[in-house]
Amino acid sequence: MYGFREARRTQAFLSCFGPIWQHFALRRHLLRAPLYRKHLAARFVAWREFTNVTQTPSTGF
Repeated sequence: MYGFREARRTQAFLSCFGPIWQHFALRRHLLRAPLYRKHLAARFVAWREFTNVTQTPSTGF
């Protein structure tokens, strides 16, 4: 991760990003495209509910 200047910041980012990535990581090679899109959409809905993000975040400001 060359974008980070300090190893400590890289580790902090990766420790937060890991669980999020696991939530959205599907085994794409095992799913047909329509089923993949359906599963991914369901995970995005769950993510929005968990983080309390609206469909258009810019309206919250």
